[in-house]
Amino acid sequence: MKIEQIYTGCLAEAAYYIESNGEAAIIDPLREVATYLKKAEKAGAVIKYIFETHFHADFVSGHVDLAEKSGAEIIYGPTAKTEFKAHIAKDGEQFKLGTLTITALHTPGHTLESTTYLLTDENGKDHCIFSGDTLFIGDVGRPDLAQKGNLTMEDLAGMLYDSLNEKIKPLADDVIVYPAHGAGSACGKSMSKETFDTLGHQKQVNYALKAETKEQFIAEVTDGILPPPQYFAKNAAINKGGVESIDEVYEKGLNALTPQQFEDMANQTGAIMLDTRDPQVFAKGFIPNSINIGLNGQFAPWVGALITDLQQPILLVTEQGKAEETITRLTRVGYDSTIGYLDAGFENWIAADKEIDTIESISADTFEQVATHADITALDVRKPGEYESEHLEFTLSRPLDFIDDWMGEIDPKATYYIHCAGGYRSMIAASILKSRGVEQVIDIAGGYGAIKNTGLKRTDFACPSKAMKA
Repeated sequence: MKIEQIYTGCLAEAAYYIESNGEAAIIDPLREVATYLKKAEKAGAVIKYIFETHFHADFVSGHVDLAEKSGAEIIYGPTAKTEFKAHIAKDGEQFKLGTLTITALHTPGHTLESTTYLLTDENGKDHCIFSGDTLFIGDVGRPDLAQKGNLTMEDLAGMLYDSLNEKIKPLADDVIVYPAHGAGSACGKSMSKETFDTLGHQKQVNYALKAETKEQFIAEVTDGILPPPQYFAKNAAINKGGVESIDEVYEKGLNALTPQQFEDMANQTGAIMLDTRDPQVFAKGFIPNSINIGLNGQFAPWVGALITDLQQPILLVTEQGKAEETITRLTRVGYDSTIGYLDAGFENWIAADKEIDTIESISADTFEQVATHADITALDVRKPGEYESEHLEFTLSRPLDFIDDWMGEIDPKATYYIHCAGGYRSMIAASILKSRGVEQVIDIAGGYGAIKNTGLKRTDFACPSKAMKA
């Protein structure tokens, strides 16, 4: 028996490769499927099943493409309705994989079709569960994504309580929990950085599993949930209907452009110019009106949160050799309309003597001097919970997630100092403001982490969980 967790940090997503006696199964595959095909080929195994724990909202699954390339059968849990060929499992239905048995346990709550897959070894012992977004390490799935008709978030939370107590908690304490996500995912509130654990330990430490009543569970699980990123519903719809092969997306997007071709295409198509270089490198020089979302951060989720149209044409500026990786990460959240990239990178743009723009980035110490001697406007673009837990006394909370909501109050002629926690999100915000005509935008390098080392007055620290309840 072989079980491999394939964890993708930028999405905080876990897919799984299971193998026994020449047969393999993939659980919750990402959009690019070559990894799974190569693993099976190297092992001399045939991929027999593709198990989906639910219709994912935070990424586009590669299930249809993988099924076409491997001949595997796609399995969903009860109540799922797809526009492609799939086997809809009954609650308790069993699937044989070599000497292993995989049982579908219908666990609605996060979504109505959510299903946990219980793996039993060759000796008939329950070994692990693939819990999808039903049970995380330290948390459970948010119950607000699948509200339909008269079905409320509280109704779904009640279903989730029943699923956990009737299907999962009765399992042995030594059963291993393999979830679909870890810390950083927007599918839960307070996930652990650990990516697996024993069920017994989770019963001791996971607040949701310790709730004594359904009422307590519903209250705790629904408290402090932020609105989901705008792309979630779109990705879920894509996963129900299937999507084009990633190979076709590469063919369209891996289009190397000279600086003049890049400029012409930007003018002709209305494409977003997405610069994925490091924030501080971007600040020193970039193509006017381009947006910075660094590839070395949570790139795909931020693209999904901020670019509202999945069909929006995109032109890329990347570090040399990073165009294909960037396209791959865009496709993971449904952005398939990359139409080209700047050949040889930004250096080629400079060599062509094209116009550039810059964003001033200052140290926390310099910011302290400015703020001490002048009346300034400073924007904290961290999430509300981060801001409420601790912030500078004079900063305004303007979360990057909701930039379109507060953009209307921005004065294009004013000067704005912007910071986040470490400098990644503030440069995204600064680049967006710049692209929308705000010239005086100043980034604070190192963000709040660096600002804490200055003498600027801060609010008293409050536990983030308590701040969310305020």
